[in-house]
Amino acid sequence: MSRYTGPRARISRRLGTNIFGTRGEAAALEKRPYPPGMHGQTRRRGNNNTEYLFQLQEKQKARFSYGLNERQFRKVYDEASRREGVTGENMLRFLELRLDNVAYRAGFFSTRPQARQFVSHGHIKVNGKRVNVPSYRVRKGDVIEIKPKTRENAIIQWNKDVLDRTPPAWLDLAADGLTVTVYSEPLREQIDVPLREQLIVELYSK
Repeated sequence: MSRYTGPRARISRRLGTNIFGTRGEAAALEKRPYPPGMHGQTRRRGNNNTEYLFQLQEKQKARFSYGLNERQFRKVYDEASRREGVTGENMLRFLELRLDNVAYRAGFFSTRPQARQFVSHGHIKVNGKRVNVPSYRVRKGDVIEIKPKTRENAIIQWNKDVLDRTPPAWLDLAADGLTVTVYSEPLREQIDVPLREQLIVELYSK
C-alpha cells in the first residue's frame, strides 16, 4: 500500500503545522514559517485564501497525520457518512481506532510512522494474536501489546524511558507500559489532533 515517503518538513510547512511530530519539522516551521518553494514567502497564509483551500488543507492535514493515501481516506469518510451520528466525528473516531494510531497514542512509539513500521513488521499483538495491518480497527475491550521478543528492542526501550506521553482516557495503559486496553471508543473531546473536521465534510459533500 502506497504511503508518503517524501520530505516531511515540506508537508508541515505547506500546511502550517507539525504533521508527523518530529523535531526536524518543528525546527523547520520555526525557522521558515511559510510555505516551501521559491514563492513561499510571497504566498503567506491569509492572502487570497478561499473556502475550498481551507477545506482542502484540513483534509490534507488529516490524511498525512494518520498516514493514509487519498483512496484510503475517502473510504474512511464514506463509511463514516453511512453510520449514524455526526459524520466528522465518526471519521475521526475511525482514524483514532486504527491499530498504528492506538500504538502511538499508548506511547509505545514516538511517531505514527514509527508505529506503522513496527505494526507492519509484525511486532504488535491484538488479543494475543499477531496483527501486521496498520489500518486494523480495534474495538472496545481489545488488548494491544508489544511482542515479548520485541520488548528488548533499543527503540522500544528508549521510547518507554524517554517519551512522556499520557494516553487518552479511552485507553488503559498497563503498569508495564507495553500493554494497553481499549477502554472505550474515543469521544470528540478526547481527540487532540488540531483538525476542523466539518471542513472535510463540506469538501466531500460538494
